[in-house]
Amino acid sequence: MKNLLLVASLTFLAPIALVSCSGNETAEVETPAENETIASSGEKGNLVLVANGEDFVRQGFVTKDGWQINFDNVYVTLADVQAYQTEPPFDPDTAEEIKASESVVLVSEPTTIDLAEGGADAQPIKVAEKEAPAGNYNALSWQIVPGQTDVTAGKTIVLDGTATKDGETVDFVIGLNQPLTYQCGEFVGDDRKGILKGTETADVETTFHFDHIFGDAGAPADDPLNQEAVGFQPMAALATNGTLEVDQETLQSELSSEDYQKLENAIVGLGHVGEGHCK
Repeated sequence: MKNLLLVASLTFLAPIALVSCSGNETAEVETPAENETIASSGEKGNLVLVANGEDFVRQGFVTKDGWQINFDNVYVTLADVQAYQTEPPFDPDTAEEIKASESVVLVSEPTTIDLAEGGADAQPIKVAEKEAPAGNYNALSWQIVPGQTDVTAGKTIVLDGTATKDGETVDFVIGLNQPLTYQCGEFVGDDRKGILKGTETADVETTFHFDHIFGDAGAPADDPLNQEAVGFQPMAALATNGTLEVDQETLQSELSSEDYQKLENAIVGLGHVGEGHCK
């Protein structure tokens, strides 16, 4: 089985490991004066790590090739999650490494979470909460590693759900085993995250963009997202009697080389901080 490891040095995956989504927002940057004000008290608050599969996971979506996907479970196993205060801000679009003035380990041992937990309007999944010095946590790193439960053993990600198209239904369980390490800059989204003031509580977020694998019918066909996504049809073609249970080794042997390369690249591109970049 092919076993890719995306490490911080980004060896042979370096050309594809800088991740961005079309239409990304530009993050506001906290000024040094504001940072100094936040951190000057020497107080400690609580830093909360959340994991977010976004509406694609919670509410379902239509793939680029017209399959309606609804997830029952999306298991991801996180490890070695650290939040950092960096000045100047860490830029994941460069070769620079994270240089932190302060860091907090939020998760050390492998921790499996279900991104599909809760209803359609559920909040991101709370993973951990740790005491942390006040300041602007504007960088985050984490690993995706094989799980240790019955369902996730040997798998870094397990996608469990149902796909429907034109009266056809496919019940699927797709297990991926590709370990990954991400280094990310500041969270980009409607709300600021990671700004811990005094003894208050602040969130940092690991975000997963599964539309990178399947594409999105809501985006134009020529959008880079859809051009680079494998879609669901090549996987649906492997189903037997409406059931698809595959691991990454099977996908490597059964998909075309072009589709499998798209899948590998899409797995690398899953990790974000909101719409913010990771490498």
